[in-house]
Amino acid sequence: MQNDLPIEVTREVRDRCLCLHIQRAARTIGRRFDEVLRPFGLTNGQFSLLMALNRPAAPRMKDVAPFLAMDRTTLTANLKPLERRGLLEISVDPADKRGRLLRLTPAGHEILKAAVPVWRKTHDDIDRLLPSGDPDGLRAELIALS
Repeated sequence: MQNDLPIEVTREVRDRCLCLHIQRAARTIGRRFDEVLRPFGLTNGQFSLLMALNRPAAPRMKDVAPFLAMDRTTLTANLKPLERRGLLEISVDPADKRGRLLRLTPAGHEILKAAVPVWRKTHDDIDRLLPSGDPDGLRAELIALS
């Protein structure tokens, strides 16, 4: 019956559901970063993935996946276009032949260096939109939830 789930429940979910609001905010912010990173040929997810590889030593795939909250299959699918573009290299881990190491190429470093100032400006703009004026507090809360 339709009366078993009154409209008040829909309103409660609309007003209370953290998952809904976090997803909406993530999509909105993601689209904004996608737009500013488009001139570099990157999406916000690709930027984050490349940045996760910006380390002194090549990280293992099994360490990058949880950092990005991805399973390994999804990470592998996301790596392929960046590898084809020559922005990263995937190699066998000499310590564990089953594992893979992920390394930024010089082209990958260059594209990140060029994109970071645009990322910073966009982030500053978004931070100023927060009604609380406390982006660090919001980040801390989101980190606590993850």
